[in-house]
Amino acid sequence: MKCITGDLNKSLRGWNEYFKHSHKATFPGIDSWIRMRLRSILRKRRGGKGRGRGADHQRWPNAYFANLGLLTVTAAHALACQSQRGNH
Repeated sequence: MKCITGDLNKSLRGWNEYFKHSHKATFPGIDSWIRMRLRSILRKRRGGKGRGRGADHQRWPNAYFANLGLLTVTAAHALACQSQRGNH
């Protein structure tokens, strides 16, 4: 999972740089979808099938992914907006 989040972070940084001027409401849904897909991977590794939902949220909470170093595009967008305000 560490390798997956490392590779994913590279893509998310690029995605965030390209879409950094998008409306802030865009980003939480993306973060949620990404974590759902990661939960699906973890669920499949345990022998389950289907999407990551239900008890998977307790098994692998958002903090689990934060501890792995997963970048959240919501936080990256907020940080980019703060640094833009500081330059004016």
